[in-house]
Amino acid sequence: MVLFLRENNIKKMMGRLGNSLLCVFALISLCILSEACSWRNTSSLTNTSGSKEKNNTPDIEVLTINVKGIEFKMVKVKGGTFLMGSVWEEEQGIPYVPYHAFGKYQVTLSDYYIGQTEVTQALWEVVMGNNPSKHKGNNQRPVENVSWYDCQAFIKELNHLTGMAFRLPTEAEWEFAARGGNKSKGYRYSGSNSAKKVACYHIKGKEYKIMPVATKKANELGLYDMSGNVSEWCNDWYAPYPKEPRTNPQGGVDTELGRVVRGGHYLCGCVMWNMRPSWRSFSNPERGWDTGFRLAL
Repeated sequence: MVLFLRENNIKKMMGRLGNSLLCVFALISLCILSEACSWRNTSSLTNTSGSKEKNNTPDIEVLTINVKGIEFKMVKVKGGTFLMGSVWEEEQGIPYVPYHAFGKYQVTLSDYYIGQTEVTQALWEVVMGNNPSKHKGNNQRPVENVSWYDCQAFIKELNHLTGMAFRLPTEAEWEFAARGGNKSKGYRYSGSNSAKKVACYHIKGKEYKIMPVATKKANELGLYDMSGNVSEWCNDWYAPYPKEPRTNPQGGVDTELGRVVRGGHYLCGCVMWNMRPSWRSFSNPERGWDTGFRLAL
């Protein structure tokens, strides 16, 4: 009788334990299903994704972003200190146009990301639903004919889609990246002493149009087209360089000159200095017929 009661109690305990395990398994399954549905819903709403990888250039980190099936890459630039301005020109004893130089000064930058290429027409189209470029026919060409304010509208929408905080690069960030960052070899242009290797520009007697991004050789950081192709907007207002060293400078205040433009463009064959990393100009932020941009993060 005692043995029967013990066996009966054991059976009841086992039954209770089995029910408890079933409840645990059910809860785990519900959590997994809920997480999967949550991820799926978020993905379908934004249709964006990001991943980190190594670039072909050793020790360079690349962030790949996918927006509605269009991928673009952001290259990590490790911070450093450099002389910004007409450094190469002064070392070579080459006269520089004061209007575009304003000397040089020491800049220290923190880490940041910058676009591996200029923003393409393909990316602009999926974000904004239109294409303002004059040079259509290949959506891997950089978007151009965009004002500084157009760029801000694009960035706002891109940030909404991705949940990230993209922006235009500062002028200092742009130049440091164009020079090759901490890996700089002191080239005349961004990535080479030969403009033909790294830049899309007009050659006398030939019809030369804007080329698809990343057609030419990359610079030391694996960045393309920072010399030539299209000019690029920076975030800063144009102003003379300061005399004292600065850390993460943001440029001048609102001026009548306009916003900073960098990199030269495809019509610069007659004035090659426009494609040097130190060259700077400005433009009315409401216009930008030959101007595109690249992103920063």
